[in-house]
Amino acid sequence: MTKTELINAIADKANCTKKDAAAALDATVASIQEALENGDKVSITGFGTFEVRERGEKTCINPKTKEKMVCPPCKAPAFKAGKSLKDAVNQ
Repeated sequence: MTKTELINAIADKANCTKKDAAAALDATVASIQEALENGDKVSITGFGTFEVRERGEKTCINPKTKEKMVCPPCKAPAFKAGKSLKDAVNQ
């Protein structure tokens, strides 16, 4: 599903215009992104949890030169699905 298809689905289910649905989706995504930037978790009951996870330093290989190099530690966004979402997918 693309963003446009998601906006159309939201507009149909919420009985609102596509413009309002697009604004609501953009505001939701921006709010989740802002919370993750601040190091907060975003939990949506019945859906799942967005969080930031720390990745440690690791050794990687440059595919061009086949040279080993050290990749520094970083942070990565992660999503953990909630029970009802898992149950809905596994039916």
